[in-house]
Amino acid sequence: MPPDKLVMMANQIGRFFASQGEAGAADAIAAHLRAFWDPRMRRAIIAHLQQGGAGLDPLPRQALEQLAAETVAAP
Repeated sequence: MPPDKLVMMANQIGRFFASQGEAGAADAIAAHLRAFWDPRMRRAIIAHLQQGGAGLDPLPRQALEQLAAETVAAP
């Protein structure tokens, strides 16, 4: 899946969770991506993030940074 499509999807998820309150939105976005996105999709968007993350809104960017940190910490 092309990065621009993944960015669009991540931003849509971000807007949804932001509308429910920004306090825990990044955690909720990360949980959603962990639960519902295929590992290949998560790897692709994390790779996009590591290349600058063009187009990502702040909350999805924050959630993806969490996921990227988890990926690095995993054995």
